[in-house]
Amino acid sequence: MSAAQRDRADESPPRARRRGRLAAVAALALALVASPWWAPRALATLSFFRVRKVQVEGLRYLTSTDVVRLLRVDSAASVWDDLAPYERRVAEHSQVAKVEVARKLPATLVVRVEENLPTAFVPGPGGALRAVDERGRTLPIDPTRVAVDMPIVAQRGAQEDTALLQLLDTLRDADPRLFARLSEVRRSGRGELELQLTASPDLAPRGVLPVRAMADVTVGRLAEIYPVEQDLARRQLRAAEIDLRFRDQVIARLQ
Repeated sequence: MSAAQRDRADESPPRARRRGRLAAVAALALALVASPWWAPRALATLSFFRVRKVQVEGLRYLTSTDVVRLLRVDSAASVWDDLAPYERRVAEHSQVAKVEVARKLPATLVVRVEENLPTAFVPGPGGALRAVDERGRTLPIDPTRVAVDMPIVAQRGAQEDTALLQLLDTLRDADPRLFARLSEVRRSGRGELELQLTASPDLAPRGVLPVRAMADVTVGRLAEIYPVEQDLARRQLRAAEIDLRFRDQVIARLQ
């Protein structure tokens, strides 16, 4: 008798029967999937396909617990049930930009989420800061629960200033390094902006570098501060302010 034959002979009958049932169910599933439209309905009646796991992907600020709660999966739910209601329930959350629910046989739902990303903090009632996206929509992000590093738009009506919010959104995507340094931004009148960037104390007092720019400033124009900072550091000079308001010039006012 070969080793494989001895292993089969030693296998306990209950275990062998369980394997046989699983193989039979899998074969049935394959056959039904290739069958007409009524196949998923037939598969949904099998306990083998009851939802036992939810796999969530793509989260940044929401948690898997949040998403599972939104799904409201019934204890008798099958992976062959219609997935559209699950997608609608998750999509109702203001943090969710896009959601797709898929099946992973035999018993898993895979939820892929794309979130609305926060662009800035704006002052809310009582001075509390609220996270908003580039359209000024308030997002349900609790900074005490999840780390959020965003600039503050420190002005009245900041939530309605979508032009400024869209500039910040573009900066976050195009130059994440500069966006991460931006701690505060405000309009200063006459179509100008005042930005506060974190900087080395060797370059700027208190580690904050003020930057002045026109309201229509581009990401490329903001990036022109990099070589200026490098030059100042090489010469061991400290900057009180960098001014980008004048065309084709970057003016560094020194301490």
